[in-house]
Amino acid sequence: MQGYVDDTGPAEGKGTGVRVALMVTCINDALFPETGKAVVRLLRRLGVEVDFPQAQTCCGQPMVNTGYLDEAVPVVRTFTEAFAGYDAVVVPSGSCAGSARHQHSIVARRSGDAGLATAVAELSPKVHELSEFLVDVLGVEDVGAYFPHTVTYHPTCHSLRLLRVGDRPARLLRAVRGLRLVELAGADECCGFGGTFALKNADTSVAMGSDKAAKVTASGAEVLVAGDSSCLMHIGGLMSRQRSGVRTMHLAEVLAATDGPS
Repeated sequence: MQGYVDDTGPAEGKGTGVRVALMVTCINDALFPETGKAVVRLLRRLGVEVDFPQAQTCCGQPMVNTGYLDEAVPVVRTFTEAFAGYDAVVVPSGSCAGSARHQHSIVARRSGDAGLATAVAELSPKVHELSEFLVDVLGVEDVGAYFPHTVTYHPTCHSLRLLRVGDRPARLLRAVRGLRLVELAGADECCGFGGTFALKNADTSVAMGSDKAAKVTASGAEVLVAGDSSCLMHIGGLMSRQRSGVRTMHLAEVLAATDGPS
C-alpha cells in the first residue's frame, strides 16, 4: 500500500480527538493514489488526523460478489485486525464501505468464528463512506473547497442503494466555491461497471456505460464526479474514446481542491 499519510503535511486546526483511519481501497491504491491522498489532505484541513494502517488489504467484496464467501474469511479477518481500535474508518468508495457494513457480517456468520463475528459487529458501524463521514460524523457541508468548473454527479449503485447516502455528496458539492452543479439525466441508472459483471457481460456493460457517457456529455459538464473510482474508470474510459472532452474526478479530489496551498 502507498504512503498516503507521509507526504501530505501537518493537520490544521485543533483536531477532533477522534481516531480515524483511511481504508483507501484496492483500486485507488493500485491505479488512483491521488484519491487517497486527497482524502488525507481534506480531512487534515478539517482538523482530523488520519492514520493509514499498513496492514490493510482488500475489503473482500470481489470474492463475496462472485460467491467465494469461504475464501473471503481471512480477508475480512485482516480487515478487522487492521482497523481495530479506531473510532472511524473513512472509505472513498460506496462499494467498499458497503461491503464492510453489510457483507462482512455475512462472511463472519458463515465462518462459524464467534470472535470474528464479534469483531465485525464492533467495527462495521464505524465504517463510513467519505460523504457520510463529512456530513454525519463531522457535521460539515462547506469544507472550504474551491473548484471553478461545471460539474455533474453520478451516484454510484452501492452508495445510492446499499448505503443510501442520499443527497450528501450533492450538498457537499453545492457548498464548493466556484462550482456549478448541473443535473445528470438518469443519474440513478447503473453505469454498467459492476466489478466482475463488466468482465462476464462485457457487451452489456459497454452498452450501459455508453448510455451513461452520452448523458454526461449532454449535461454540459466539464467534469464528472462520483464517489467510486471504479465507476469513474469505466465511464471515463468510454468518454475518452468518444473524445467527449469531459474529465472525471473523485469527490475527494474536488473537495480537497482550494485556491491556495492545500
